[in-house]
Amino acid sequence: MRKVLSLILMALIATAPLMAQQRHDINIRVDRIWSNGEYCSFASLIKFKGKYYVSFRESDTHQILKEENRCGKSRILVSDDGEAWRSVALLGKEGYDLRDPKLSITPDGRLMVLMGGSVYKDLKLVNMYPQVSFSSDGEHFSDLQPVHFEKGISKENEWIWRVTWHEGVGYGVSYGSGLMLVKTTDGINYSLVSRLDMPGRPGESTVRFLSDGTMAIMVRRDGDSRNGAWGLSKPPYTQWQWNDMDVPLGGPDFMMTSDTTMIVASRSLYSTEKTMLFKGDNRGKLEEVCILPSGGDDNSYTGMIVEGDELWVVYYSKHEGPKASIYMARVPMSLFEGKITSRWFY
Repeated sequence: MRKVLSLILMALIATAPLMAQQRHDINIRVDRIWSNGEYCSFASLIKFKGKYYVSFRESDTHQILKEENRCGKSRILVSDDGEAWRSVALLGKEGYDLRDPKLSITPDGRLMVLMGGSVYKDLKLVNMYPQVSFSSDGEHFSDLQPVHFEKGISKENEWIWRVTWHEGVGYGVSYGSGLMLVKTTDGINYSLVSRLDMPGRPGESTVRFLSDGTMAIMVRRDGDSRNGAWGLSKPPYTQWQWNDMDVPLGGPDFMMTSDTTMIVASRSLYSTEKTMLFKGDNRGKLEEVCILPSGGDDNSYTGMIVEGDELWVVYYSKHEGPKASIYMARVPMSLFEGKITSRWFY
């Protein structure tokens, strides 16, 4: 009996997730960069004209649950060095709950902020109209305006979650009336590229590109399994190959570090909600690498850039208070090199 128990224990150790292992040779720095008593969430990060910009939603609650709840606005921070941050804009629009402001740089060199615009009536979501603002200098932002959908796309109940620019064209995935790949050349007018038919209640999606122009899309799904979906397509991006990612995702973000490897950030949905980083391959298969300090039942939704030998990750979390704050983690890129044998975690 003792021998059998020993074999069972060894098997459990060999197959269990790496929950109790930590790399002590790795130093991850995490700073809270914004906390003003409001509910701050859904972060994005970019470098523009030598400065660092962070955008996020700011309101009094995560959702509109009471008549007195205020609709969300989009706060934009700037920093010269990634250390000291100041607010340069607070974008709002009467009657709209602005959510998930995502930063990008247009082909003509402007900073663009794209966000969802949710409209409520009697505390029920009745419509969605994406909104966009631009800045040439990073200090002054244009008034919000709704995006325009061309023929073949519903004029209502749409949400373009993020835009990625490639060879002068911006691509994003809109969801609401169905999952659709759309494109733009000016950030305002969007046309249909292809419909992305898949099961599992797909939604939030991020688009990236391989060096040969192959498009990769990572999709959150809220169906029975909640596993993410990974898709690849060559130009003109109308024929897709989809794989189940075997991992549930929330607010998925990723960057390709080569044509065969990537870094992924997502809300972990295993047992407790945490902000997690993964190493992945071009098949959409992921290895858990790092859990950032996070929690409080609501967190993640990241923005990422590489600065030198560090990965900078902005995200939101409630682990230090009743309302969520914005954090920045500086993660050594060496953590994602080679075979992942242990996980760094808080």
